[in-house]
Amino acid sequence: MRVLVVEDEPRLLHSLVRVLKEENYAVDMAASGEEGWFRAENYTYDIIVLDVMLPGMDGWEILRRLREIKNTPVLMLTARDATRDRVRGLDSGADDYLVKPFDVPELFARIRALTRRAAGQAASRIKVKDVVLDTRARTAHRAGEPIALTAREYAIFEYLAMHRGRVVSRTELFEHLFDETEDSLSNLLDVHVFSIRKKLGAALIATRRGQGYCVE
Repeated sequence: MRVLVVEDEPRLLHSLVRVLKEENYAVDMAASGEEGWFRAENYTYDIIVLDVMLPGMDGWEILRRLREIKNTPVLMLTARDATRDRVRGLDSGADDYLVKPFDVPELFARIRALTRRAAGQAASRIKVKDVVLDTRARTAHRAGEPIALTAREYAIFEYLAMHRGRVVSRTELFEHLFDETEDSLSNLLDVHVFSIRKKLGAALIATRRGQGYCVE
């Protein structure tokens, strides 16, 4: 999953980026409201972690503009804990609200819940034939036996499984699973899909020539 973090406090920004990357999210960051809005408008994200108090354009304005063009899930971060601020955020189109300081496990849990909900997947476990993904533990089992997927293999199969029944293009996979520093023209994606098929079964991921991949 690809995450945009918009936060002007440098230590918190880099800390959030670090822990998210350690959890194998693809992460872009912005340290100002204007930069955050530019990225939110022009790139595709599975979730945006958005601070309220930002220099220049604040989080409220980014959220207002974003809701005019996109339904990207937004998790608001703020040091304010007044009820009226939480109500304003939710009524303005935010999907969830986290008050600073917060525990990292709670941040991860909220991100997982929001991305599952956006994909129409309520439960933390996804079953595809004899394969079960646990999105909380980020593990895969086949016929009850654990399967060792690399972090990138897991991310690719999780995305396909969460969007099962439709063809997911290579472009979409790169947009959601790779950050802006990675080469979308490489054959890295094909290598990962080949490896997933070897581990989970060749028939699990169908290739639609010229279109992309599909988990049915």
